[in-house]
This record gives sequence, C-alpha cells and structure tokens, in this order.
Amino acid sequence: MTDRIVLAYSGGLDTTVAIPWIKERTGKDVIALAIDVGQAGEDLEQVRERALGSGAVESVVIDARDEFADDYLVPALKANALYQRRYPLVSALSRPLISKLLARTARELGANSIAHGCTGMGNDQVRFEAAVYALAPELNSVAPIRDLSLTRDVAIEYAEQHKLPIRQSKSSPYSIDQNMWGRAVETGFLEDPWNAPIEDLYEYTQDPTVDREPTEVLITFETGVPVALDGERLTMRQMVEKLNKLAGDQGVGRLDMVEDRLVGIKSREIYEAPAAIALIEAHTHLEDLTLERDVARYKRQVEVEWSNLVYDGLWYGGLKRSLDAFIDYTQQKVSGDVRLKLHQGRAVVTGRRSDESLYDYSLATYDTGNTFNQDSARGFIDIWSLPSRIAARRDKPEL
Repeated sequence: MTDRIVLAYSGGLDTTVAIPWIKERTGKDVIALAIDVGQAGEDLEQVRERALGSGAVESVVIDARDEFADDYLVPALKANALYQRRYPLVSALSRPLISKLLARTARELGANSIAHGCTGMGNDQVRFEAAVYALAPELNSVAPIRDLSLTRDVAIEYAEQHKLPIRQSKSSPYSIDQNMWGRAVETGFLEDPWNAPIEDLYEYTQDPTVDREPTEVLITFETGVPVALDGERLTMRQMVEKLNKLAGDQGVGRLDMVEDRLVGIKSREIYEAPAAIALIEAHTHLEDLTLERDVARYKRQVEVEWSNLVYDGLWYGGLKRSLDAFIDYTQQKVSGDVRLKLHQGRAVVTGRRSDESLYDYSLATYDTGNTFNQDSARGFIDIWSLPSRIAARRDKPEL
C-alpha cells in the first residue's frame, strides 16, 4: 500500500476543506470518493470536479443508489427503524455503505488510510471508522476537522482564503446531509431549539398547511418488501423515488427533534423523509394484520435495539446481523396491499388486505353469526388473573 488517503467526499464544506488541509499537514495525496445514494438536487459530476478543484489527485464517483435501496433501506423498512421513535435513520443508513466502498476503493487503489470530514461532536465519525475497521482493520483513519477542532466559521474562512469551491458562506451556515431516504439540516439558527424552522429549509417536502386534494396510493408488499405502487411493479429505489414525490408534495415526513447523539450531547435536527415515513406507516399496519401477537410484541422490542445499533454505527456488528435474521424470519407472511392517504403532512392507512391475514371476520364481528365462544372467557380470566389474586391475598392492597 502507498502513502495515499481515500476521502469520503460529499462536496460540502468540511470535506472540501479537508482535501488541501490533509495535503498540507501530511504530504499525502488525497483521492476523493463520492457516493451517489440518491441525494436529490446534487450533480455528482460537479461534485467530482469540485474535489479536483480543491486539490484531489483523483476523484471517483460511484452510483450506489440501487445497492443502497436494496441492501440498506429494505432491512430498515423491515425493522420499521425509527430512532427515538421518530427518526428513520436517514444519515445512519448511508454510512455503512459509504464505509464499505471507502474500504474497497482503498484496497483497489493501494491506499493505506481513509479519511472523512466529521467533527468530534457528531455520530458519523464513529459510524465511518467503526464500519471501516469491521471490514478492513488494516486501514488507518484521518479526520482533520475533528483532530484539529476546526469549527465551521474557521473552515469557511479557510475555504475563502484558499479560494475553495464551497457552497456555504457565513450568511448561510447550514449543514445538510441527504440521500433518497431523507434529508437532514442542522446548525445555524437551528441550534437554538426554541427557534421555529422556516419554510426555506425544506426541499423534499411542500408546506403541509397549504390546502390540497388528498393523494391516495396503494402499496403492495411481498415478504415485507414494497414491490408495487398502484399496481405498477417497481424496484425499491423506484418506489422510494416515487413516494418521495407523492408524499413530499403533501408535506409528509417533516421532523423537528432534539436528538440524543452517540457522543452524549443533544442536538436539534430538522429532517424530511416523505417516502420513509409513508412506507414505515404502511408496513407497520400490514404487520398488524399478518403477525402473531407474541411475534409482533417481541419484534417491537427488536426494532428499538436494531435502530439503536444502526444509529450507533454497528451495522456490521454481530448483534445487528443476528437481529437481521430474526426480522427476516418475521417477514415471511408480511405480504398484501395497504391503502394510504397522503394529506396535509400525514400518511394515514385507510385499508389493508392480505392472503396471509390473521384477521378472522367471523371471530371479530359483534353481529349475529359470531363464532367466538364467549363461554370460554370466564375460565380464561380465572386462570389469567390467578397470580394477581394470590398476591393480593398476601399483600392486602389498600383501596
């Protein structure tokens, strides 16, 4: 291996500044690696040229959109992955894929190190390095923004002094990360959690308060995977792209939350994830119809742990892989159709059906013809409540 570094390059402020900074401080050549994971609105050819214009000796762009959708978003959907019950792991899901491609590119091009533009205050430094070490433990990591404690205002000043082709300025200091699963915005005036977000922050979603006619869609699932929209067969990538448009036009998927970072601090984040929120809502309702009660209950616990592990950068860890096996098994019967109404910022399930349904009308109906044996209820309650009755005799609870 040679004295070269492969940098995970997004085209943003931190990674653009990192290229000349690494060269100046280490003397190593920098290879910029940009990964297309469906970041809408970004021209990857311009990103490639920006890296070369910032001093990279080589700039590589990889189209990983289908791999991202099939191998990372599908497992997340099967897990109904929501960190802190709300955040669909937008950035966290792209990091293990980017890390894998970083490690692969480093080996192919004979580099001995990888680099990223993360600060020491965030989650991504852990996600990148933990994933790379899990796949290619011989590689070293370089993190100039973190290791030099380079603040955003200093980075902007450095970029301006060196005439680097950056997009941020002191008057627009937002940090933005995006892929096909969603978009994240932070820093600037958003760092005060009392400040309300402004409409100009959003790109994936329209204002949900504007009066529009509702949009109704029919999503077909096979073994937990969405495969058709309104009867049209689609790949996972196509499904996400179409629902981002349909749900985004209705303002679905806006999130404003104070998030517990892995490093122990709280941060205020603005997210847009229209397809993710719509698909998770539909998938959850189909599971309600097709999973046995004890399986569904236990899976909810697994979903929380799965989301925490992915958020914490342990995609390639043994526990997460083991939970994948459990989740995949639960999805064998999660097939059917879900009707979803998208309107004024909400994705509401209005119908679900499945050949694998455990819903039995003759048992559930209160009308004549009900087949549920109500005579069984008394004995069931006696046995079910027996431990509580015995304990009450001993403890004599006050009324």
